[in-house]
Amino acid sequence: MSELPVRHSLVNQTVELLGAEIARGTWSEWLPSERSLCEKYQISRNTLRAALGRMKRDGVIQAVHGSGNRILAQPKGKPRRAQIRDVALLTPEGLERLRPTQSIMIDELRALLGEHGCRLHVFHGAQYFRANPGQALTKLLAQNPHPCWILLRSSAPVQKWFSENCTCCIVAGSVHDGLKLTHRDLDHRAVCRHAAGTLLGLGHARLALVVPKPPMAGDLESEAGMLEAVRQSPHAGAEVVVCQHDGTVAGIGQTLRRLMARRNPPTALLVANAYHYLAVSSHLAQLGLRVPEDVSVVSRDEDLFLSYLVPLPTRYVTNPHAFAKLLQRSVLEVLESGRATQQEIKLMPDFIRGGSIAART
Repeated sequence: MSELPVRHSLVNQTVELLGAEIARGTWSEWLPSERSLCEKYQISRNTLRAALGRMKRDGVIQAVHGSGNRILAQPKGKPRRAQIRDVALLTPEGLERLRPTQSIMIDELRALLGEHGCRLHVFHGAQYFRANPGQALTKLLAQNPHPCWILLRSSAPVQKWFSENCTCCIVAGSVHDGLKLTHRDLDHRAVCRHAAGTLLGLGHARLALVVPKPPMAGDLESEAGMLEAVRQSPHAGAEVVVCQHDGTVAGIGQTLRRLMARRNPPTALLVANAYHYLAVSSHLAQLGLRVPEDVSVVSRDEDLFLSYLVPLPTRYVTNPHAFAKLLQRSVLEVLESGRATQQEIKLMPDFIRGGSIAART
């Protein structure tokens, strides 16, 4: 009978990570606060307290009322810190504010990297994504000298700064024109070329792309893909209108009302965010417009909650585990050799045709 694989729970991993930090002298007398540790390792308070409880029973730390957790001894066993390599992920918002698919991808990436002795730290903050983020990013990297950084939902100024100041960087997304950064993303250009072609084939000559502002590189790729489909279309009067909004429910509603009040409003919309698809479909209902009888709507992105909408949204689905695996391979290449073998790799999602699109009558 073959042996079962050893599985490390999140509590066990937390105990090992805290023990490794103690072993290398990161904290000499006291552990940081529970809140600080939860944010540093992106774990729940329950997980951390379970790990701390085990360390107390092992005699590694002692809880001192009103003061925190005092370090009493080195953890038992051989320290593992020398085998641990730190990797950083930077995003404008915390995990609780990301789309569910993005959070799942990060969790999967954390687990995959952990199997190779790598520890993933997540950093977030609006100050790193301003128009001039140089000072904040310089301070962040000086305080956290990680050998590899992953950029998620990164803007053009952030990408430009990293291209000039950090050689070991991977963009989880598309890269803005003129910047040479290693990146892994979905093929937004091909996706939106296919979406526009599908809608044109159903008789929709007036299309609209609904994106937040300022647009990310993937949104610009989406626009290029739709324009390519229109240029190749036999419809002489086919056109694409790009509608930018501020990302809020009210802002999306205001943009949509202006769009649909045009003399010749679009008959099909491509929405570049799953959350924004919810807002668009709700505002269309308030305007008395039916999906798909009056307006066809496609979601460029996927999240599980879309499967609970009626009619079922037409969308493009990517497995977050597959994307995490792609990032993991790229990170390991960077850690081993200082560079990735391929600057650009793009995945093509699966097309799921739901009930949100119909032929134009």
